Amino acid sequence: MTDTYTVGNYLVDRLHQLGLQHLFSIAGDYSIEWVDNYVEQGGIQVIQEVNELNGGYAADGYARLKGIGALCVTYSAGSLSATNAIAGAFVEKVPVVLIAGAPSIKKALTFEQTGYSAHHFITNHLTDLQVFEYITAAAVRIDSPQIAPMQIDYALTQCITQRRPVYIELLEDMVDLACPQPLGTLTAAPVISDPDSLSQTIAQIGESLRQASNPLLWIGIEIDRFGLQAEVEKLMQKLHIPYVTEFMSKAVLSENDAQFAGVFDGRSSSPAVQELMKKSDFALGLGVWLTDINDLGWPIDFAKTAFASFDTFKFGAVFNAQVSLADLIDGLLQAPIQCRSDPLPEYVFPEPVPGSLTDEISYQGFYDFIRYYIDSNMTIGSDASLNYFGSMLLKIGTPGGFIVQSSYSTIGYMAAAATGASLAKDASQRVVVFSGDGGFQMTAQCLSTQTRFGLNPIIFVIDNGVYGVEQWLADASVFATKKPFHKSCILHRWNYSKLADVFGCKGWEARTYGDLKDAVIGALANLDSPSIIQVVVPSWSIPDNARWKEN
Repeated sequence: MTDTYTVGNYLVDRLHQLGLQHLFSIAGDYSIEWVDNYVEQGGIQVIQEVNELNGGYAADGYARLKGIGALCVTYSAGSLSATNAIAGAFVEKVPVVLIAGAPSIKKALTFEQTGYSAHHFITNHLTDLQVFEYITAAAVRIDSPQIAPMQIDYALTQCITQRRPVYIELLEDMVDLACPQPLGTLTAAPVISDPDSLSQTIAQIGESLRQASNPLLWIGIEIDRFGLQAEVEKLMQKLHIPYVTEFMSKAVLSENDAQFAGVFDGRSSSPAVQELMKKSDFALGLGVWLTDINDLGWPIDFAKTAFASFDTFKFGAVFNAQVSLADLIDGLLQAPIQCRSDPLPEYVFPEPVPGSLTDEISYQGFYDFIRYYIDSNMTIGSDASLNYFGSMLLKIGTPGGFIVQSSYSTIGYMAAAATGASLAKDASQRVVVFSGDGGFQMTAQCLSTQTRFGLNPIIFVIDNGVYGVEQWLADASVFATKKPFHKSCILHRWNYSKLADVFGCKGWEARTYGDLKDAVIGALANLDSPSIIQVVVPSWSIPDNARWKEN
């Protein structure tokens, strides 16, 4: 690195300006110069990951709490290994920057003109760029120092505007070349509303609220993604009606709020929430995404449910385009809206049946037990597994204190994402993860990175010996009848607690509630490394709110 201001400096400085404090990275010769010579000198700590997939999940978990995350890998062999993580971030609107160190212009031209290949090349020098164009908000190739600032600014502005990943391909011979320093700071571009569409939508919602006997707010994930929590809280206070969240937006606001009625996730919701949704004659969905995981088994009544998401409004046969969600909420706050306001329902959690500490742990029993240890100092993460059902009914008092990737739903995401979440969280928080055993087998090396950097998430691995959620989706009747599982759903059993000896952290095995109590107390006291708790449950055991699909 020279005293000249370079492309390498520019990229680091822009990332740092956007609030990035940690960069996840896997060593590669095309990227190593930028990582080693620029990143930490620019005020960003490098977190050396064990593989690209885990690094991508970690960057995603980091971005959900921090507002932006970044991963640096090498060309093709590295970047394409991170494809699944970037695809998940694209689907779930998570702002992750993927930086791929790439072969020089000379190597690319030599390959294309003579066939002499540099390592990692596939078909041509644009292969990676073309792949990531489909799963990012912007994909750029930095092959000129003169236009590098414009390309970097464009990509990063798209990232923070669309809240989606971007791909920056940084050629190895560009890093040390001189370029201008950044001007100003980057900000998200506002979503522009059509005045007529906006006013019509505000009027329609106002009239629907006025006429409704049992109005309801349904708060979705875009309220979190676009930072609209404070505005929605004001709207809730103004309307003074109950609200539910979707599963993926669970705890976007504190679940201690008096207006919170519960999580609506179709037939897996609590009986009280299902009854509330049935009784409601107008539900206003703000930033809600409809997916088969977020409305499980429930036919949405579009005649009484309005959806305002990002820049559109849909209600029955009405469709209004170019209606910014932020402008809509602001307009509703300013409008003279009146609606019926009955006494708010109390969000009541079912009381668990007390059991003996010597009893075998069941899936539902685990969640009945663990809820007493969940407090406002925890950020909870649930992996794509039967844990979706158990974690759905936990009470999370911390706003933004729940992480789930329930739209893309890739198993193995959460334990690796806990690496990023542990670095991005508030200092008062502790990350707690509920993972299935099948998913955990995919990303178990996350314990290595977490141990290396002294992170202390608590990871519960529910060990039932099967891909339980895959079996449930394919044929849930197996759990009621104890028929054989699909052969492809049966796992090779691991001794998960012993992985602590491999990676240098701490582990426990729990087969009874007494074991579980000791493990939880021990893990809470372990502040210096990750804790892995292997919770052994019967293979046919599932949470109670998953049983509706058994017949």
